[in-house]
Amino acid sequence: MSTTTRKFTAVAVGLGLAALTACGSSDSGDEGSGSKTVTLVSHDSFAYTKAVLKDFEKQSGYKVKVLKDGDAGTAVNKAILTKDNPQGDVFFGVDNTLLSRALDNGLFQSYEAKGSDLILPQYRVDQDKHRVTPIDSGDICVNYDKAYFSKHKLAPPTSFDDLIKPEYKNLLVTENASTSSPGLGFLLGTAAKYGDKGWQDYWKKLKANGVKVVDGWEQAYNVEFSGSAGGKKAKGDRPLVVSYASSPPAEVIYADPKPKTAPTGVADGTCFRQVEYAGLLSNAKNTKGGKALIDFLISKKFQDDMPLNMFVYPVREVAEVPQEFRKFGPQAENPETLDPAKIADNRDEWVKSWTSLVLK
Repeated sequence: MSTTTRKFTAVAVGLGLAALTACGSSDSGDEGSGSKTVTLVSHDSFAYTKAVLKDFEKQSGYKVKVLKDGDAGTAVNKAILTKDNPQGDVFFGVDNTLLSRALDNGLFQSYEAKGSDLILPQYRVDQDKHRVTPIDSGDICVNYDKAYFSKHKLAPPTSFDDLIKPEYKNLLVTENASTSSPGLGFLLGTAAKYGDKGWQDYWKKLKANGVKVVDGWEQAYNVEFSGSAGGKKAKGDRPLVVSYASSPPAEVIYADPKPKTAPTGVADGTCFRQVEYAGLLSNAKNTKGGKALIDFLISKKFQDDMPLNMFVYPVREVAEVPQEFRKFGPQAENPETLDPAKIADNRDEWVKSWTSLVLK
């Protein structure tokens, strides 16, 4: 994730999630091998219900300190630079677009978490070394303004191919792939769909069809997009935006009064799946506490709590998915995906080529 990371949906309707506060002390006396403080390093979007974390602290005997370190890309890069003397014990928030970079740089040590056998098989990676544990998933997709398409008697797009058709000219806004997580995810989705040789031609057509590019998600969703609560206030004029499959349920959950149906929808054939992982940092000072914390992150209690705090889907079998998610923001049936190793091999060159094609 990048500059406008996935603190997305609550912000999308003008309501920020509660800020995290660190629990416990970080003085040197807490950092020994027998420490009762365990430190979680993450991106700014990590969120939780305080009572759930307190329950873990009570049962485990550990105090949890949360260190937010910017967007995911920044946090991962900083963790790599400090891996010999890490800031904490566990890192959460490296996703499949950045995973190979973290693994290739030796960021994590092996740990097979208790309960990892209950993680849905499609999210499991690195099964020979168990350096990371899947925690959540989410889909980056084009969202559409239902009112606009109803008013203009135009069917909303359902696929990548639709977006380059003349009837959708000048309707889409997306984020810069070099500065934004959803922007990068959308680019990767097109690379997965059209292949190494086809995605550039697709973007030439998308540019010719009037796609608008802004720096980040906040600008795209909350200002340019006509379908969001923020976009309506800002008089946004783009009825298509690259956002998340969980954005429509957020528009319902945070609305007052709550509508009976979401004002926005998702073009199911434009989705790219992100998966986020946690890992025990190499050279962690409190490995025992770190292992207990990772076990907690995939426990049913945390997985049930997570969706309405971070607007992502759990990865554990039989975890509770909120009714609003099932009704207004179900996961894509056939999202585009890419092997993390392929992303690692091509990401920088793809972004460079995309910049030349689209921004110049």
